[in-house]
Amino acid sequence: MLRRPSVAGTWYPDDPARLVAEVEGYLGRVEVDGITRPLRAVVAPHAGLMYSGPVAAYAYTLARRSGCSSIVLVGPSHFGPFHGVSIWPEGAWATPLGAVTIDRSLAEALKAESPDIVELPEAHGREHSLEMQLPFVAHLFPGVPIVPLVMGRQSRDTAFALGGALARAVAARAPDALLVASSDLSHYEDAATAQALDETVIRHVESMDPSGLMDRLEAEPRHACGGGPIVAVLDAAGRLGATEARLLQYADSGDVSGDKSSVVGYMAAAIW
Repeated sequence: MLRRPSVAGTWYPDDPARLVAEVEGYLGRVEVDGITRPLRAVVAPHAGLMYSGPVAAYAYTLARRSGCSSIVLVGPSHFGPFHGVSIWPEGAWATPLGAVTIDRSLAEALKAESPDIVELPEAHGREHSLEMQLPFVAHLFPGVPIVPLVMGRQSRDTAFALGGALARAVAARAPDALLVASSDLSHYEDAATAQALDETVIRHVESMDPSGLMDRLEAEPRHACGGGPIVAVLDAAGRLGATEARLLQYADSGDVSGDKSSVVGYMAAAIW
């Protein structure tokens, strides 16, 4: 099972040298101090690399320092609602930097932990939320396998069922696995409105409060396109012993485009 790139050459360079140069350019601008413990999880955005890359680089800089044996990617579905969470259970995902293999053992453990985790390959076909993590994953973690998970309808039941399944499977099969919640924040608001909406998400993440974040998402879905994945990863991280979280970087698309009248918000956060 080989999943081929959907947005290489459009959302990010499909030439390996150009892609590495762009990723290294973003990483070279990052300055993060004060976190010395290994990370359990990160939150990273998934827009086109020129927009989200400068923010995602903060999360992956710290993740690289921590090291891990496996990476679990959790993102939203942008192209069709379905019940549960679609897993890519085996094989590899192709990238311009080479194939990234699937951690089959961890994937099987996850499937066994929840009936909500199902195989729907079509949910991954055009989906960019996980693919946009791969320029950093393939470059910074060569040889480290992944488990891709795309969430359909981001209901409370699905988010917390996934959080519990992640915690149990990781504890049993890959105790040092890194969890990645892939999410952009508010969409197409003016910058001031976006920041007000986004600060709510940031506050709940930094408070390690997945239940409170789920309350806000149910009341106002504009907060984040991947709110469910953030809730699931926060919940799993807490079950696995994480007690702290910190915003590493916040920006919006207007910082790149210059248009602050209609922006998308981006955050990078660390959880340990």
